[in-house]
Amino acid sequence: MLRIHFTGDDLANVRLARSPDPLWEIVCSLCRLQTREGALAFAPWRRMAGGLLRQGRTGRGAASALASLVPRASYFPDFLTPPVEGGPPELRVGIDRVLATPRRRLRHELSLLSAGGGRPWAGAELARGDRATLTALGGNLRTYHREFIAPVWDRIDAATATDRALRTRALTDGGTRALLDSLRPMAVWEPPVLTVNYPVERDLHLQGRGLLLIPSYFCWRRPITLADTQLRPVLIYPVDKTPSAPAASPSSLARLLGPTRAALLYETAALTCPTTSELARATGISLPSASQQLAVLREGALIASRRDGKRILHTATPLGLRLLGGH
Repeated sequence: MLRIHFTGDDLANVRLARSPDPLWEIVCSLCRLQTREGALAFAPWRRMAGGLLRQGRTGRGAASALASLVPRASYFPDFLTPPVEGGPPELRVGIDRVLATPRRRLRHELSLLSAGGGRPWAGAELARGDRATLTALGGNLRTYHREFIAPVWDRIDAATATDRALRTRALTDGGTRALLDSLRPMAVWEPPVLTVNYPVERDLHLQGRGLLLIPSYFCWRRPITLADTQLRPVLIYPVDKTPSAPAASPSSLARLLGPTRAALLYETAALTCPTTSELARATGISLPSASQQLAVLREGALIASRRDGKRILHTATPLGLRLLGGH
């Protein structure tokens, strides 16, 4: 079990990442490549990745090198996922920070990996901070992202955007405690401790540093965190990967034309994860009519809906937002 201990200051400094972190998606997807976990959830991506590994020498080389740094084990080096400052995580900025890792830290974390039975790619050269080896590591990260992550980024972005809307709604309705409580069942909030199912016994004392919650598409089943408790605390948690709707067809989009559905789509995008009742009030229509029209929007892949207890919460999908454009 992982037990995350909060103080009052920590509760005031819980944050939700604006978007998924490309480096964490790389690391988590490497774990998915090496196991059969999430067979249904990741089946389409695994088929794509399998084809690339069989046919693409460049992608296969990058995946092999990085998999040696992220083996099927409970430990991988923290330097592969540096903290993000300010705005949304960017791959280029993240890789620059990976390559700027101090040599002492490289040696320490790679020695931990080796002690656990790992055989890291270019271990000795990487541990001493060899410039050519670090440049090659950056190239492998870029290649892997281009080949294995970028083709499904729209899917990643849509799933994490829906999750963020749900978490934001919980925060709006009940504050930080409601946000933490919304992580059930993968994490259980029993003040002042957040307990996470974890492969090893660990206690993480935040000590006023707060906690950054990072949604992840490739994270599976349970949240994960950094091994070094002295680093800025983060919790990477899995988002729902169930497709919210089928791909939109010309006929379904044609059905969406009309003022009522346009108003519902607009209000869904403008409000924070609104309920069906809230949308009915905002557009001045009856609850049954709102439910019917929202179902049409959902069939057209313009909104996503998730049940939250007795209510249903709605969010606009990236396709719905693009359709709205500047309106």
